[in-house]
Amino acid sequence: MFGITNGIRFGGAVAIGAAAVLLAPIVLPIVASVLKPVAKSVIKGGIMAFEGAKVALAETQETVEDIVAEAKAEIADSRKAPAKATKKSA
Repeated sequence: MFGITNGIRFGGAVAIGAAAVLLAPIVLPIVASVLKPVAKSVIKGGIMAFEGAKVALAETQETVEDIVAEAKAEIADSRKAPAKATKKSA
């Protein structure tokens, strides 16, 4: 059931694990010093995109509100116009 290949695989896994534990204190600070500026750039880009989207959304909201106000004004004018026309003809 258990052959020599399983022992080699287990021994290889142990060696890889031991190497990772021994090299982690050396490798992690180097990786962190490289990845920190990258992470900051990604976060800054996300913040800038979010701010740009907020501005675009506010402008769109203002445009829609203007259109709604114009539509309401036209409806109010169209309701007043027939009432004036019937008063003039009578």
